[in-house]
Amino acid sequence: MISIASAQQEVLNHVSHLDPASIPLLQGLGKVAFHTVHAPWDMPMTSNSAMDGYAMAYRDGQSEWSVIDFIPAGTCRTNSVAPGEAVKIMTGAPIPPGCDTVIPFEQISREQDLIRPLHAIKTGANIRHKGEDLRTGDPVVRAGTLLRPQEIGLLTAIGLTEVAVYRTPRIAVLATGDELLEPGSTPYPGKIINSNSNSLAAQLLEAGCEPQLIGVAADTRESTRAKISAGVQADALLISGGASTGDRDYVKETILELGGQLHFCKVNMKPGKPVAFATLAGTPVFILPGNPVAAMVCFEMFVRPALLTMQGCATIMRPSIKAVLTAATSNRGDRPHLISVRVTRDSGIYTASSINSQSSANLTALTAGNGLLMVEPHATLPSDSLVEVTLLDRSLEMGDFCYAAL
Repeated sequence: MISIASAQQEVLNHVSHLDPASIPLLQGLGKVAFHTVHAPWDMPMTSNSAMDGYAMAYRDGQSEWSVIDFIPAGTCRTNSVAPGEAVKIMTGAPIPPGCDTVIPFEQISREQDLIRPLHAIKTGANIRHKGEDLRTGDPVVRAGTLLRPQEIGLLTAIGLTEVAVYRTPRIAVLATGDELLEPGSTPYPGKIINSNSNSLAAQLLEAGCEPQLIGVAADTRESTRAKISAGVQADALLISGGASTGDRDYVKETILELGGQLHFCKVNMKPGKPVAFATLAGTPVFILPGNPVAAMVCFEMFVRPALLTMQGCATIMRPSIKAVLTAATSNRGDRPHLISVRVTRDSGIYTASSINSQSSANLTALTAGNGLLMVEPHATLPSDSLVEVTLLDRSLEMGDFCYAAL
């Protein structure tokens, strides 16, 4: 067995960035910019008013001005405004020649066409100056930037309708085993519904990928070979089941027969010890345990970081927080144990509670939690100890939510 960290590094050694694709700007949300984009013009293009008010040239001691014009947003005055004159101006309208200050309406008294300030005036107030946001040629979005709503807005402001991003990974998902039934079926003794493919596909979608469900490989060499050969046409292949050494687990030997290479076959962890990683025809192949919790935890630890690397992400690991453990938690085994915990926040303090059931076969062990806590072998974490928890989703941002009762 190798360590979790060594396995993660081995995976990353065999994945690389995907090619770029130019896509409609809105579809770029959540993706990573492939190129640095530069400003084609100053922003703002001209100095403009930051307020609805009056624009004028202010001189110390001056206390009144004659209003000579009105400039609504979307129009422009090219004639200069003389000293002692002012123009009524709306937010966003270009500052006319001769003006250097804008006084808001609420700070002015007006009698017919004569205005006077109600408060002291600061020269240059309430003007957005040309190029104060961006100068022509400045980088707007740098290569490697995650495109959030604010980047989408900025790229729109400089006239873009498309953006070059790292291509969306297409990931094949294969389940193995004669015991599996298609979703929607009614299980019966000896048969279970294939839930792994959908849970892995959901994890792929959440990681910004396009899942391609290619069905179930029967427990025969012929079926396993045909399905794996089809799956490696994608950018990566996820296989659930077949990671162990059962009499009818043909996955690993099939990969070797097809000319692939196994990089590791066991990782020192619980759950997920049988996880394996291979490459075949240049395609990364993740062989995940059939137990659903183990499969999803292995996805988090090894698959997700690889997929984010393919998409050009600089940060590839989940965020973690420090939390106070609500009850003592022990690991009596000889492998690091990744346990499901429920993290909550009250008055700015995070707490973590271990889920009662940690069985790798029961998905309720994960649905009841929102984080993973690693407990080292033969270790006990006392109640009230400060622990580091990896967050698995955004549920903590939404406040407390309903968990499955165990």
